Amino acid sequence: MPQVSRPANQTGEFLVDYEEKVFPDVKAEPGEKALVTFHTVAFEGSIGLVNLLQASRLINKGFETSILLYGPGVTLGLQRGFPKLGDAAFDGHLNFGARIQKFMDQGGKVYACRFALQALYGHGEGALIPGITPVNPLDVLDIVLLHRKEGAFILDTWTL
Repeated sequence: MPQVSRPANQTGEFLVDYEEKVFPDVKAEPGEKALVTFHTVAFEGSIGLVNLLQASRLINKGFETSILLYGPGVTLGLQRGFPKLGDAAFDGHLNFGARIQKFMDQGGKVYACRFALQALYGHGEGALIPGITPVNPLDVLDIVLLHRKEGAFILDTWTL
């Protein structure tokens, strides 16, 4: 049987070179926009949280950034808590709301499809995190087309 001769990893050690950057740090030109769309269910994987972080990074790079929550993506924008709204039932329970709030505090805009809210998930507009703008289901395509016309960077987020 092979013998492990390397000592166990220790807290505080570096396992990779996290400072080396391979590509140049891209910044937005004045007026450049970005759109991040979410068609993913909260808590069903990491893509929702990862691309909320990406949306904040786009703002930090100077892009005027918007988020579109549609289909199951509206579940990212719902107020949560247990036993009361705002109470964390477990570590990470309020991560989506906290990231969306931080994004909006950075100047980002968030839109949520009214059809998905009501028809798919049985929620009204009052269930959204304050600051999220509810939109008509016909706006879901139009926001993407408007960003495309403006030459925006579009990051589509899907969970299958």
